[in-house]
Amino acid sequence: MNAPLKNIDASPVMTITLDVAGMTCASCVVRVERALKAVPGVTSAAVNLATERAEIIGPALDRAALVKAVEDTGYDVASPPVDLEIEGMTCASCVARVERALQSVPGVTGATVNLATERAHVIGPADPAALIRAISYVGYDARLATPASAVSDEKTARKAAEDGALKRDLCIAAALSLPVFLLEMGSHLFTWIHMAVMNTIGMQNSWYLQFALTTAALIGPGRRFYTKGFPALTRLAPDMNSLVAVGTLAAYGYSVVATFLPELLPAGTVNVYYEAAAVIVTLILLGRFLEARAKGRTSEAIKRLVKLQAKTARVIRDGTALEVPIADVRPRDLVEVRPGERVPVDGEVTTGISWIDESMISGEPLPVEKSAGSAVTGGTVNQTGAFTLRATAVGEATMLAQIIRMVEAAQGGKLPIQTLVDRVTMWFVPAVMALAALTFAVWLTFGPDPALTFGLVNAVAVLIIACPCAMGLATPTSIMVGTGRGAELGVLFRKGEALQALQSVSVVAFDKTGTLTEGKPRLTDLIVAPGFDRAPVLAAVAAVEAKSEHPIARAIVAAAQEEGLKLPEVTEFASLTGYGVVAQAGGSRVEIGADRYMTKLGMDVAPFADAAVRMADEGKSPLYAAIDGTLAAILAVADPIKETTPQAIRALHALDLKTAMITGDNARTAQAIARQLGIDEVVAEVLPDGKVAAIKRLQALGALAYVGDGINDAPALAAADVGLAVGTGTDIAIEAADVVLMSGRLTAVSDAIALSKATMRNIRQNLFWAFAYNAALIPVAAGALWPAFGILLSPVFAAGAMALSSVFVLGNALRLRRYIPTKA
Repeated sequence: MNAPLKNIDASPVMTITLDVAGMTCASCVVRVERALKAVPGVTSAAVNLATERAEIIGPALDRAALVKAVEDTGYDVASPPVDLEIEGMTCASCVARVERALQSVPGVTGATVNLATERAHVIGPADPAALIRAISYVGYDARLATPASAVSDEKTARKAAEDGALKRDLCIAAALSLPVFLLEMGSHLFTWIHMAVMNTIGMQNSWYLQFALTTAALIGPGRRFYTKGFPALTRLAPDMNSLVAVGTLAAYGYSVVATFLPELLPAGTVNVYYEAAAVIVTLILLGRFLEARAKGRTSEAIKRLVKLQAKTARVIRDGTALEVPIADVRPRDLVEVRPGERVPVDGEVTTGISWIDESMISGEPLPVEKSAGSAVTGGTVNQTGAFTLRATAVGEATMLAQIIRMVEAAQGGKLPIQTLVDRVTMWFVPAVMALAALTFAVWLTFGPDPALTFGLVNAVAVLIIACPCAMGLATPTSIMVGTGRGAELGVLFRKGEALQALQSVSVVAFDKTGTLTEGKPRLTDLIVAPGFDRAPVLAAVAAVEAKSEHPIARAIVAAAQEEGLKLPEVTEFASLTGYGVVAQAGGSRVEIGADRYMTKLGMDVAPFADAAVRMADEGKSPLYAAIDGTLAAILAVADPIKETTPQAIRALHALDLKTAMITGDNARTAQAIARQLGIDEVVAEVLPDGKVAAIKRLQALGALAYVGDGINDAPALAAADVGLAVGTGTDIAIEAADVVLMSGRLTAVSDAIALSKATMRNIRQNLFWAFAYNAALIPVAAGALWPAFGILLSPVFAAGAMALSSVFVLGNALRLRRYIPTKA
């Protein structure tokens, strides 16, 4: 993870972070640091045993030398994954071929290739140059990928040039093939066109003209199929280009012989098929052009996220505000943000008050007030006020950059369902070529005259119609659009596999504190006895509780402060273990505790019996306050349920899912909250290390998703079939989860599950279409309908159908962009 550091003096200093495995004690740390400092160019090296990381600083560092120094000391260095951009892949067989080539490189422990994103993700200590060479050997171009969050003008220009070249070739191919199509097919379909050709240039000259136009189409726009397809054939690894190259060259070669050496062909077989070769090239280029445009739309979620990044920032240096490129902002810089501007980096407000539109990370449309001490996120939009922030995270460390990386990783992932597709498509193209050869042989042996012509036409139709493009695009395009739509809804799939796993869950279990509830105890009830006023009682109780560090005491004090009450002076404070507290407040004796404390003091709590029962049913623990020996009030402190929790539980029930709650609270409180929310199963009084065991028990009911937010939820999130972390929780919980709910609103749980179901339904539709299309049309192309109905499929129509199959799959996937979760 190389990251150039820009110092104030602009000296060429670098920092490299290495993940070191195998260290067990402080002596290991010293040993590794000593080895790293001995490497030329290292000015400092700091090793952290807890994080198992080494941070090395120095000019012109050599990562390979640093890794070798650590390994020579006896420890292992984890290699960061390598992402590659790949050009030239056209179908699922290309994907399987590239994956197999990458997995053969020494050091590779895993490799996944995505046709829709045209990227490869490689795990293991392999040399990137060796990976690129392996891809080049099997016929494709590769380069190291740039992060999606890094706006690359070069990458944008390259993509625009590729799309422009494809459009240009399509236009040229269409201009060359249209006259050929009109001359040949027009003559067959319309007598007047046939007569016009015969009475003007004649049939033979028509063939010469078709030959010239078709030759230009194949050598020009169609050249890409031959330069890719034939080398793949020589490597015994045919792909889609091979199918097109063999099919069009067969039709073209036969037509050339018929045009210039007709005596070599049997009587009655002298026909030309220039229009098939030329129009096939045009239609397949059209299909690729439409695919390229649709692929661009599938990745719009990433593009929109990248566009949220500010290009510049107003940084205060030496007392002057300077407009600098966003890459030059450093941690702890003071940055000015004016009304209407995007917040350039993550930071903390130092001065000023404003409202921020955070919908890009939370999905919530209402602006949030920010003042001194508030955290703000880069990419969000400042509304009316101006403020200054201190940068806390810049560059790839910002939340927006992390979101982009999560979305990109999920979009590049490969679902378990794709494994079957890959196994099938790896052998699909060779099988199609074998079927085409068999079709030719059967027609040549058993077909009617002219058998040679029938055999050629049907074999070419089989080659053209059976391209597995749709199979290769069926899964990744749906993943791209589905995860992108999830990001817009505030649901981040950290792993693409979670998309498939989430659709099959039958139980959703929640942590209580901070997930179902706000995680901040508040004074919820205060009922005073006759003869007492609320404000003086609350002030006296809060004054006494201010001497305690208990969370309940802090909640009472916070309530008094919110109401602006002046707390009386407290003396003679005492805490009575198991009962409560007592003190003198403003000259009055104040005693606070549970009902057993009041009973011990000889006070009757019966006047508050109804209120106490109600509070207990609501999961609250009532407290009593006595002033100068008289029972003055009953009060309760509780952790309030989040506003979105009831709606979230209803939405999950609407999806026919069971709900469960796992909590360390006492059983009575837990059951009361469960009744209030309609939760089906309760596992109470669970210690933090017992949550995993609780999850294992609940998994007997079916596949389980667990929703949590705290550090102690991390093991449970990892143990569940799918872990969903509330994005407002801890980083540790988020790292352990498969899905992150950025907004903290629990209704996003049902949104994530419903989106998973919709995406998997979309994938199944795509796969059914891709496989059913080939299963149905390959026999038709081979001539299966000829004996009964006298119907044959022209290679031209085969090419059109093949192109449309891919466009259909892409169009179906793009429907997910309009997905709207159903509200309970």
